[in-house]
Order: sequence, then structure tokens, then C-alpha cells
Amino acid sequence: MKLTGAQILLESMVKEGVDKIFGYPGGAVLDIYHALSDYPLQHFLVRHEQGAVHAADGFARASGRTGVALVTSGPGATNAITGIATAYMDSIPLVIFTGQVPTRLIGNDAFQEVDIVGISRSCTKHNYLVKDVKDLARTIKEAFYLARSGRPGPVLVDLPKDVIAARTEYYYPKQVSMRSYNPTYRANKRQIQKGVTLIKKARRPLIFAGGGVIASDAHEELTKLARQLEIPVASSMMGLGAFPGNDPLHLGMLGMHGTYVANMAVNYTDLLIAVGVRFDDRVTGKLETFAPEAKIIHIDIDPTSIRKNVSVDVPIVSDCKKALEAINEEFALSEEDLPRRYASWRDKVSAWEESHPLVYENSGDDIKPQMVVEKLYEITKGEAIIATEVGQNQMWATQHFKYHKPRTLLTSGGLGTMGYGFPAAIGAQVAFPDKLVIDIAGDGSIQMNIQELTTAVCHKLPVKIIILNNCCLGMVRQWQELFYDKNYSFTCLEQIPDFVKLAEAFGAEGYRIQSKDEIEPVLRQALHSPQTAVVDVLVKQEENVYPMVPAGAGLNEMLLV
Repeated sequence: MKLTGAQILLESMVKEGVDKIFGYPGGAVLDIYHALSDYPLQHFLVRHEQGAVHAADGFARASGRTGVALVTSGPGATNAITGIATAYMDSIPLVIFTGQVPTRLIGNDAFQEVDIVGISRSCTKHNYLVKDVKDLARTIKEAFYLARSGRPGPVLVDLPKDVIAARTEYYYPKQVSMRSYNPTYRANKRQIQKGVTLIKKARRPLIFAGGGVIASDAHEELTKLARQLEIPVASSMMGLGAFPGNDPLHLGMLGMHGTYVANMAVNYTDLLIAVGVRFDDRVTGKLETFAPEAKIIHIDIDPTSIRKNVSVDVPIVSDCKKALEAINEEFALSEEDLPRRYASWRDKVSAWEESHPLVYENSGDDIKPQMVVEKLYEITKGEAIIATEVGQNQMWATQHFKYHKPRTLLTSGGLGTMGYGFPAAIGAQVAFPDKLVIDIAGDGSIQMNIQELTTAVCHKLPVKIIILNNCCLGMVRQWQELFYDKNYSFTCLEQIPDFVKLAEAFGAEGYRIQSKDEIEPVLRQALHSPQTAVVDVLVKQEENVYPMVPAGAGLNEMLLV
């Protein structure tokens, strides 16, 4: 029996194990939505296409599965671009299906036509324009394979309306063979040996864990290596949760707003074991002074990430999990007492940690945002999925909440997308209906996608939004204070909505915290509610994020409290 393109699309998604879709309908995809009810696919109607892609992204980050978004042509597709670029920068597996005008009208400036393949080329791992329904099943198979294999990323499939309506015999390929795409999963044994030799020679080793550890499910192997050799671990923001945040070996986050101990450790280490990282500029600071005394082992599945920003001594192109397994096997046979050799280094690191812990001024009556995040951690005991927006709220969430497990922090790392956190939290709640999901937000960023409150309420998703409300664009204001002579140009938000009333208008619960003694009882009430809830916390406007490495400075040139 012949199937329509719409039926082929939905049938193929079922075969790929998809059961959740985030989308918004429109004319070019009406055939797909018409057929949707015939398939075991749960569709979550968002209120903006950017929200659909962020929600699919949050679903993917929290679950480890491939997220799926479905949007229409023209503005529907362009509205999705910010979400696609966010996922691309952070290597998140997504497949985005966009509607397109009929093939005969492509290039004619037809109604709601846009060259989404051209627009998205720089922010997708790959993209397709399907011109023949006979190619559709194979294209979908390739799209899912590309999205989740190698270095993950978003793949876009553009679907002309006539292709979706056309019929053909349906056959779904069992395997994918792409001559130009063959990721290297297993490390070269010689490179593993070189890396092991460097580790044995080192006196001050440091493990630097990134998002690739989480993407490859290598957290257990990383933890085993660190603990058996007793090597300290620093994390990138994307790597938080790859190593238990409450382990004595964990130094916290590295980089511009990293901990004093992590930044000092990388400055004095003689061997940096970098796993699943890309050495972003927010991590390295001034490149000329980054890890000046260290030899570097760099493990990554993407060969283009190695030596891209930082010179390395032992490049290991491999899936992080398989490379760490191989290294652990080598040390399982070793009789050298490396933990004793590294003891004086650990003592030095501990001294840095004790002399410069993460602190903030806590006198007076003002509510400090750090205090709110710490109280969230205390109440939840770290057993929550935390999404963040972008800015000061994001930094406080990464500094003052400890992430014990992978896939429990959802944040826009590479692109820094305001408005990401809430729809991402919705996606995580869809993936895990029974888990506590919290979006730590700022009053500026939450307004970017506040319309998704309707999505959460309609689908009975008990997401909690904690707004650290300082009535300004906090991180930009901080830069203006420190580096622009306190010229607060258009960063003070003079008209802030009443977030409690706004929540209630959307059908959610609204709470407000205005004093220190309200923090714990109100948070507990909101977190235990079975409803979508917004908590508006009025925090001190002048509070800044520290430590901070100024732009162009080295990691050892931190501004402290």
C-alpha cells in the first residue's frame, strides 16, 4: 500500500523510537497534522516556534534521546532558528522538520516561503530539502543517524507541501551508510599509551570535564579514573554533573565565572586531561596564559575541535566513554602508587579552596540571589533537574547548586540564549513527568518566552520558575558598572510586570518573596505544588557575580568579592 509523505514521516518517527513532538501548526504542514492522530505520537503544542525547539532541546538534554520539533514554513521556520543555533553550539541531538511551499513555487517568493536550508546551513550539523517523496524515508533515517551519532547536533529536514501530499511505496532502511561521514569511536591504542605515559609522569594532574562526557554517557568512567588516581576535577559549565559536585575532588566550574580553586589549579597544573571539551573562550580566558605549565591530553570525538583553540600534546580522537575505558584498563594493570605521588598537589589545591571559597556578603535585610539558589539546593538535596536562563541567574545557578548526576543541568552554554530555560524545562518535564524540574530565571530573560506558561498549564506540567528579580538586565548591568563607568544605558527595566498576576492570568500559581524569612517557606510551598508555579523573588539589584575574569585577562587575574 502506498503512503503519503505525511504518513511516511510519522511512520518513520515511530520506527526511530520517537513518542514526543514539540510543534506549532501552519498551512504548509497541515497534511502532517491531519494524519498525526493516527499515530502513537504525543504532540505538545507550544505558543512560539522558538519554544518548540528549546523544549525539544531540553527533552534531549535531560533524557539523552533525540528531540523532535515540527514547525511550518516561512516565519515558522525562521522563528525556530534561535533554538536550532542554541542546540548546534551545545551539540544537542535534534531533528527539526519544517514545512515548505510546493516545489514548483520554490524561488518564486511564494506566500510564507523562505530558504530555510540556506538560512540554517551555518547552525545545523546537516540539513535537507526533500524534493521527491521517494527520498523521504531515507532522508529521515539519515537525519536521525546524523543527529545522534559522532558529535551530536541538530539536523533540519525541509518538507515541501507537495512532497508531503504525494504517495509512494514505503520502505524504511534498517541501516545508514554514508561514505563521507564515518565518526571515529575507538581511540588509537598508541595515543592511549602516550596519554597514560604522561599521566604517570605528571606531578600536578588536573581533569577538565566537558559536555562531551555527558553526551557520551562517560560519567562513570570519568569518575572511576579520577577516584582511582585521586586527580582533582574541574568542569566546564556544560560538563557540570559529569562528576559528582559533592565529591571532595571536584573543584567546581572553570573559566570567566569559575571558582578560584579551579582557575588556580589550571594555572599551575603540569598535565591537563581535557575530556569532551572545546576550549571555549569563556573557559580559557587569555589563551597565551592558559595552563602555561601544562602538557595537554585532549579527548574528543570531533577531530576539528582538537587543536582548534589550544595546542595539545596528545590528541585522542574517540568517543569519550571508549577512550576513558581504555585508559582505566591501563591503570587497572598498573602497580604505581600515583595517588601518593599526587598528594602534595591535592594539598595545594585544598589550600586554595579553603582560602578562597565561594562567598558573598550576607549582612543586612536584602535578599541575595546566591542565598536563594543555596536554599533550593538544600530543600531539594540536589535531586532536581535545573534549567537556567542566561546571565547572572545562570552563573549563580552553576556556582551555588551542586550537580551530582549528569543531565540535571540544562543551560545555553555556547550561544547564551535568553529565553532558553523555561521551554527547556518544559521539555525536561515531558521527559520526566515525576521529577522536580526548576527553571532559575532572571526578570529580563523570563520575558523572552513567557508565553510558554500556557503550554505548561495546558499540558499539566508542574514546572517551577524561580525568578531572581533585580529589575534589570543583571549581567549587562554588571559589565557597565565594572568596565563602562557605571553608564547603565538601557539595562534598568523600569516597567516590570507583576509576575504573580501574570502567572495567575496564564492559569499558573504565583508566589512572591520579599524578605529573607519568606525564602524557605514560600519555596517549599511552591516546589511541593502539583501545579505550574512562578516564584517572584525580589533580590538586590547591585549584586554582582564573583569571581570574574575580565575579558582579555588570564584565569589567574580574577576579580574577587
